[in-house]
Amino acid sequence: MTTLVLGPSLGTSAAACWGPTIALLADDLDVVAWELPGHGQDPGPAPANLTVADLAARVLDVVDGPFVYAGDSIGGEVGLQLLLDAPDRVLGAILCCTGARIGGEEMWDTRIAQVQASGTASLVTASAQRWFGEGFLEREPARASALLHSLRDAADEGYVAACRALRSFDVRHRLGEIAVPVVAVAGAQDPTCPPGVLEQIADGVVHGRLVVLDDVAHQAPAEAPEAVARIIGELAQEVAA
Repeated sequence: MTTLVLGPSLGTSAAACWGPTIALLADDLDVVAWELPGHGQDPGPAPANLTVADLAARVLDVVDGPFVYAGDSIGGEVGLQLLLDAPDRVLGAILCCTGARIGGEEMWDTRIAQVQASGTASLVTASAQRWFGEGFLEREPARASALLHSLRDAADEGYVAACRALRSFDVRHRLGEIAVPVVAVAGAQDPTCPPGVLEQIADGVVHGRLVVLDDVAHQAPAEAPEAVARIIGELAQEVAA
Protein backbone atom coordinates (compact mmCIF):
# COMPACT_ATOMS: atom_id res chain seq x y z
CA MET A 1 0.00 0.00 0.00
CA THR A 2 1.36 3.43 -0.95
CA THR A 3 2.29 5.70 1.94
CA LEU A 4 0.72 9.18 1.95
CA VAL A 5 2.33 11.82 4.17
CA LEU A 6 0.23 14.88 5.06
CA GLY A 7 1.44 18.26 6.30
CA PRO A 8 -0.86 20.80 8.00
CA SER A 9 -1.27 24.52 7.51
CA LEU A 10 0.04 27.15 9.91
CA GLY A 11 -2.02 27.38 13.09
CA THR A 12 -3.90 24.10 12.60
CA SER A 13 -3.68 20.52 13.73
CA ALA A 14 -3.29 17.64 11.31
CA ALA A 15 -6.75 16.37 12.28
CA ALA A 16 -8.48 19.71 11.74
CA CYS A 17 -6.68 20.42 8.47
CA TRP A 18 -6.73 16.94 6.91
CA GLY A 19 -9.32 14.93 8.85
CA PRO A 20 -12.14 15.19 6.28
CA THR A 21 -9.75 14.20 3.47
CA ILE A 22 -8.16 11.37 5.47
CA ALA A 23 -11.60 9.82 5.98
CA LEU A 24 -11.89 9.46 2.19
CA LEU A 25 -8.40 7.99 1.66
CA ALA A 26 -7.63 5.80 4.67
CA ASP A 27 -8.91 2.59 3.03
CA ASP A 28 -6.64 2.94 0.01
CA LEU A 29 -3.46 4.57 1.32
CA ASP A 30 -1.25 4.24 4.39
CA VAL A 31 -1.75 7.74 5.80
CA VAL A 32 0.83 9.44 8.03
CA ALA A 33 0.09 12.99 9.23
CA TRP A 34 2.60 15.16 11.07
CA GLU A 35 2.16 18.17 13.37
CA LEU A 36 3.91 21.50 13.54
CA PRO A 37 5.78 22.07 16.82
CA GLY A 38 3.37 23.20 19.53
CA HIS A 39 0.35 22.50 17.32
CA GLY A 40 -2.22 19.74 17.65
CA GLN A 41 -0.78 16.66 19.33
CA ASP A 42 2.81 17.95 19.27
CA PRO A 43 3.75 19.23 22.72
CA GLY A 44 6.67 21.34 21.48
CA PRO A 45 8.71 23.25 22.35
CA ALA A 46 9.81 24.59 18.99
CA PRO A 47 13.36 25.78 18.40
CA ALA A 48 13.51 29.55 17.95
CA ASN A 49 15.50 29.14 14.75
CA LEU A 50 13.16 26.58 13.15
CA THR A 51 13.38 26.32 9.36
CA VAL A 52 11.29 24.60 6.72
CA ALA A 53 14.33 22.36 6.10
CA ASP A 54 14.15 21.30 9.77
CA LEU A 55 10.50 20.34 9.35
CA ALA A 56 11.32 18.35 6.22
CA ALA A 57 14.08 16.51 8.08
CA ARG A 58 11.59 15.61 10.83
CA VAL A 59 9.35 14.01 8.21
CA LEU A 60 12.19 11.94 6.79
CA ASP A 61 13.09 10.78 10.31
CA VAL A 62 9.65 9.29 10.97
CA VAL A 63 8.63 7.94 7.55
CA ASP A 64 10.24 4.87 6.03
CA GLY A 65 10.62 4.28 2.32
CA PRO A 66 9.13 6.23 -0.58
CA PHE A 67 5.87 8.15 -0.23
CA VAL A 68 3.40 10.50 -1.85
CA TYR A 69 3.27 13.85 -0.10
CA ALA A 70 0.43 16.35 0.32
CA GLY A 71 0.62 19.57 2.31
CA ASP A 72 -1.34 22.78 2.82
CA SER A 73 0.25 26.22 3.37
CA ILE A 74 3.46 25.69 5.35
CA GLY A 75 2.82 21.98 4.89
CA GLY A 76 3.10 22.59 1.16
CA GLU A 77 6.39 24.42 1.63
CA VAL A 78 7.69 21.39 3.50
CA GLY A 79 6.67 19.37 0.47
CA LEU A 80 8.78 21.57 -1.79
CA GLN A 81 11.72 21.19 0.58
CA LEU A 82 11.31 17.42 0.60
CA LEU A 83 11.22 17.36 -3.20
CA LEU A 84 14.51 19.26 -3.23
CA ASP A 85 16.25 17.46 -0.36
CA ALA A 86 15.04 13.88 -0.91
CA PRO A 87 13.94 13.46 -4.53
CA ASP A 88 14.52 9.71 -4.24
CA ARG A 89 11.95 9.44 -1.43
CA VAL A 90 9.04 11.53 -2.74
CA LEU A 91 7.09 9.82 -5.53
CA GLY A 92 4.91 12.86 -6.21
CA ALA A 93 3.35 15.79 -4.39
CA ILE A 94 0.06 17.62 -4.05
CA LEU A 95 0.78 21.15 -2.84
CA CYS A 96 -2.30 23.04 -1.63
CA CYS A 97 -2.72 26.76 -0.92
CA THR A 98 1.02 27.34 -0.67
CA GLY A 99 3.91 28.98 -2.47
CA ALA A 100 7.60 28.76 -3.19
CA ARG A 101 7.54 32.04 -1.28
CA ILE A 102 4.60 33.19 0.86
CA GLY A 103 4.30 36.86 1.77
CA GLY A 104 7.16 39.12 2.72
CA GLU A 105 9.26 39.73 5.80
CA GLU A 106 7.16 42.69 6.93
CA MET A 107 3.97 40.59 6.91
CA TRP A 108 5.56 37.85 9.00
CA ASP A 109 7.18 40.33 11.38
CA THR A 110 3.75 41.88 12.00
CA ARG A 111 2.18 38.49 12.63
CA ILE A 112 4.98 37.49 15.01
CA ALA A 113 4.65 40.72 16.98
CA GLN A 114 0.89 40.24 17.33
CA VAL A 115 1.23 36.70 18.67
CA GLN A 116 4.01 37.67 21.05
CA ALA A 117 1.84 40.50 22.39
CA SER A 118 -1.61 38.89 22.41
CA GLY A 119 -1.32 35.16 21.67
CA THR A 120 -2.71 33.01 18.89
CA ALA A 121 -6.28 33.61 20.08
CA SER A 122 -5.94 37.18 18.78
CA LEU A 123 -5.67 35.78 15.22
CA VAL A 124 -8.96 33.89 15.18
CA THR A 125 -11.24 36.60 13.79
CA ALA A 126 -8.93 37.60 10.94
CA SER A 127 -8.15 33.97 10.14
CA ALA A 128 -11.86 33.14 9.87
CA GLN A 129 -12.09 35.78 7.15
CA ARG A 130 -8.90 34.70 5.37
CA TRP A 131 -9.08 30.93 5.60
CA PHE A 132 -12.52 30.06 4.24
CA GLY A 133 -14.35 30.58 0.98
CA GLU A 134 -17.68 32.37 0.91
CA GLY A 135 -20.39 30.46 2.80
CA PHE A 136 -18.11 27.77 4.26
CA LEU A 137 -18.64 28.86 7.88
CA GLU A 138 -22.38 28.45 7.43
CA ARG A 139 -22.21 25.18 5.44
CA GLU A 140 -19.63 23.40 7.60
CA PRO A 141 -19.56 25.01 11.05
CA ALA A 142 -17.97 21.97 12.70
CA ARG A 143 -15.03 21.89 10.29
CA ALA A 144 -14.50 25.64 10.58
CA SER A 145 -14.72 25.50 14.37
CA ALA A 146 -12.15 22.69 14.55
CA LEU A 147 -9.67 24.72 12.50
CA LEU A 148 -10.18 27.91 14.49
CA HIS A 149 -9.98 26.09 17.82
CA SER A 150 -6.69 24.50 16.76
CA LEU A 151 -5.38 27.99 16.03
CA ARG A 152 -6.50 29.28 19.43
CA ASP A 153 -4.93 26.27 21.15
CA ALA A 154 -1.60 26.38 19.30
CA ALA A 155 1.35 27.30 21.50
CA ASP A 156 2.44 30.89 20.91
CA GLU A 157 6.10 29.85 20.71
CA GLY A 158 5.37 27.14 18.15
CA TYR A 159 3.33 29.50 16.00
CA VAL A 160 6.03 32.18 16.11
CA ALA A 161 8.72 29.64 15.22
CA ALA A 162 6.68 28.51 12.22
CA CYS A 163 6.22 32.13 11.12
CA ARG A 164 9.98 32.64 11.23
CA ALA A 165 10.42 29.52 9.11
CA LEU A 166 7.93 30.91 6.58
CA ARG A 167 9.61 34.31 6.59
CA SER A 168 12.95 32.85 5.52
CA PHE A 169 11.66 30.33 2.95
CA ASP A 170 12.13 31.07 -0.75
CA VAL A 171 12.80 28.34 -3.32
CA ARG A 172 11.42 30.09 -6.40
CA HIS A 173 14.81 29.85 -8.07
CA ARG A 174 15.02 26.08 -7.46
CA LEU A 175 11.66 24.88 -8.79
CA GLY A 176 13.27 23.61 -12.01
CA GLU A 177 15.18 21.02 -9.97
CA ILE A 178 11.93 19.20 -9.11
CA ALA A 179 11.27 16.41 -11.60
CA VAL A 180 8.58 14.19 -10.02
CA PRO A 181 4.88 14.87 -10.72
CA VAL A 182 3.47 17.84 -8.80
CA VAL A 183 -0.13 19.03 -8.62
CA ALA A 184 -0.49 22.60 -7.35
CA VAL A 185 -3.97 23.10 -5.86
CA ALA A 186 -5.19 26.67 -5.48
CA GLY A 187 -8.29 28.09 -3.83
CA ALA A 188 -9.96 30.59 -6.14
CA GLN A 189 -10.78 32.76 -3.10
CA ASP A 190 -7.44 32.42 -1.27
CA PRO A 191 -6.05 35.89 -0.45
CA THR A 192 -2.82 34.51 1.03
CA CYS A 193 -1.76 32.20 -1.80
CA PRO A 194 -3.93 33.15 -4.80
CA PRO A 195 -3.95 30.96 -7.91
CA GLY A 196 -1.07 32.86 -9.52
CA VAL A 197 1.25 31.78 -6.69
CA LEU A 198 0.34 28.13 -7.25
CA GLU A 199 0.65 28.58 -11.01
CA GLN A 200 4.26 29.63 -10.43
CA ILE A 201 4.91 26.24 -8.85
CA ALA A 202 3.09 24.30 -11.57
CA ASP A 203 4.97 26.15 -14.30
CA GLY A 204 8.33 26.07 -12.52
CA VAL A 205 8.68 22.34 -11.86
CA VAL A 206 9.41 19.88 -14.65
CA HIS A 207 6.10 17.99 -14.47
CA GLY A 208 3.51 20.22 -12.85
CA ARG A 209 -0.12 21.09 -13.31
CA LEU A 210 -2.47 23.57 -11.68
CA VAL A 211 -5.93 22.84 -10.30
CA VAL A 212 -8.06 25.78 -9.11
CA LEU A 213 -10.94 24.96 -6.77
CA ASP A 214 -13.91 27.31 -6.84
CA ASP A 215 -15.48 28.47 -3.55
CA VAL A 216 -12.26 27.55 -1.68
CA ALA A 217 -9.83 29.84 0.13
CA HIS A 218 -6.79 28.74 2.16
CA GLN A 219 -7.91 25.43 3.72
CA ALA A 220 -8.57 23.25 0.68
CA PRO A 221 -8.30 19.85 2.45
CA ALA A 222 -11.05 20.85 4.91
CA GLU A 223 -13.08 23.01 2.54
CA ALA A 224 -13.12 20.61 -0.44
CA PRO A 225 -12.07 17.18 0.85
CA GLU A 226 -13.74 15.25 -1.96
CA ALA A 227 -11.86 17.20 -4.64
CA VAL A 228 -8.54 17.04 -2.78
CA ALA A 229 -8.94 13.32 -2.06
CA ARG A 230 -9.66 12.68 -5.74
CA ILE A 231 -6.52 14.57 -6.80
CA ILE A 232 -4.40 12.68 -4.29
CA GLY A 233 -5.87 9.33 -5.31
CA GLU A 234 -5.23 10.02 -8.99
CA LEU A 235 -1.62 11.01 -8.39
CA ALA A 236 -1.02 8.02 -6.10
CA GLN A 237 -2.27 5.71 -8.83
CA GLU A 238 -0.15 7.47 -11.45
CA VAL A 239 3.12 7.16 -9.55
CA ALA A 240 2.40 3.59 -8.48
CA ALA A 241 1.76 2.42 -12.05
